[in-house]
Amino acid sequence: MDFDFRLLVVLMPIAIAGGWAVFNIGAAALRQAQTFLSSK
Repeated sequence: MDFDFRLLVVLMPIAIAGGWAVFNIGAAALRQAQTFLSSK
């Protein structure tokens, strides 16, 4: 059973970009949630 590394080469940049987007959006969402909860 050989692993096809071409699949990894194709999916790795997509996974990195997705992780980076979640990291950035998640940080902004947490700040917004904290602001919202502290304003009540």
